[in-house]
Amino acid sequence: MDGYFLELLECVFTSLYLAPEQKIVRLTTAVSKLDGVKFFLQIAWENKCVPNEKFIALSEMLDEIGRMIGGWKKGLETKTPAKSK
Repeated sequence: MDGYFLELLECVFTSLYLAPEQKIVRLTTAVSKLDGVKFFLQIAWENKCVPNEKFIALSEMLDEIGRMIGGWKKGLETKTPAKSK
């Protein structure tokens, strides 16, 4: 879980410095890493390694992070013209 979280942070941080087209790709990777963090948190909770209160609080924060990354990505997609194939 730590590895996924660190990779998520790296994707978001490096996205700040990329061209819009590259940001979209990197943010897509960030969403994937976020899903991994959520998955492993769920497993930890199911195995009673994380108490209910912590699980709820962390899940809410991770959902908010997902909304923020998703909004950033969607905003870039609407501003960036689609490349013709």
